[in-house]
Amino acid sequence: MNVTKDIMYVGVNDHELDLFEGQYIVPNGMAYNSYVILDEKTAVLDGVDGAFSKQWLSNIDEALEGKKPDYLIVQHMEPDHSASIAAFVEKYPEAKIVANAKAFAMMQNYFSFELEERKVVVKDSETLSLGAHTLTFIFAPMVHWPEVMVSFDSKDKVLFSADAFGKFGALDAQEDWDCEARRYYIGIVGKYGAQVQALLKKAAALDIQTICPLHGPILKENLSHYIEKYDIWSSYRVETEGVMIAYTSVYGNTRKAAELLCEMLKKRGCPKAFTVDLAREDMAEAVEDAFRHGKLVLATTTYNGMYFPFMKHFIEHLVEHSFQNRTVAFIENGSWAPMAAKNMRADLEKCKNLVFCENTVTVRSAVKEETVSALEKLAEELWP
Repeated sequence: MNVTKDIMYVGVNDHELDLFEGQYIVPNGMAYNSYVILDEKTAVLDGVDGAFSKQWLSNIDEALEGKKPDYLIVQHMEPDHSASIAAFVEKYPEAKIVANAKAFAMMQNYFSFELEERKVVVKDSETLSLGAHTLTFIFAPMVHWPEVMVSFDSKDKVLFSADAFGKFGALDAQEDWDCEARRYYIGIVGKYGAQVQALLKKAAALDIQTICPLHGPILKENLSHYIEKYDIWSSYRVETEGVMIAYTSVYGNTRKAAELLCEMLKKRGCPKAFTVDLAREDMAEAVEDAFRHGKLVLATTTYNGMYFPFMKHFIEHLVEHSFQNRTVAFIENGSWAPMAAKNMRADLEKCKNLVFCENTVTVRSAVKEETVSALEKLAEELWP
């Protein structure tokens, strides 16, 4: 398909994949995007997963109508984009490979072919003229690997954004962009908010009319919406006002406390209060929801002197992805020595700018009148 008159899409859809990066559930597969610029010199931007090399090369042949590509531009060396480079190098022995020094160093880790006479090593802000089209390479280290760069075509005003502005799901699947892009961003890029902010500042100086990411749909309309979402996510701001209550429960008593608190919050006018069972919810979805909303309640049982494993796993994800700028409250359950709240708080104190509620609810095995009273105090503190 055509992106513009001179730019064509030559990527592939992967409906065989069930777990992206071995951990993120992708019920509608993934798209590995690649693009061709047709000009006096022809350039291919990025490759695809190695399992689709043959289809990708066929797409390039069809787009070029028998011409040979002059350049392969490598913006990101993660294998879902770079594993097909070997097939490209073999099929097009005269094509030059354009990348930065860090990307070429990574290529040596993945491949054994010799590229010395075919290498074009570019620096930050350097340009490459294809004729009418001129590409400017903008380095974006740690968005989300150290070698990442993006490319801006000044003629058609297209930003080839690497993994930025990507989402889960193949291109032939109908999905809400915000939901799957948010889950993708938090899981894949979320730790590197400062680096994304730096890239957004560079992008603000460009007259971008189209964004071509390496995953997900090409973005042409309402670009301000997508850029605003990235600004919110990468600055760790609250996207939706509300309270997420994440719980684990062995015999149902902690779940009951979580559900009671949820009902109390709704009665107090909280616009969005909901519970999440961490033992059954997709962990990436749960982490996404925690980052989306302004307030988080963690409810779990004391377990082996610590707290329940699913909650432990959830908090580890939050810390790993730089969870911050939120309000957090605790509900703990313990029949003889409740320790969950103390230990959860200790683990979360590794995060920045968290406000911990003064009221902590302790359930002694089962929910009783005193538990309900404590929950009411917590509800009032969370939503005055």
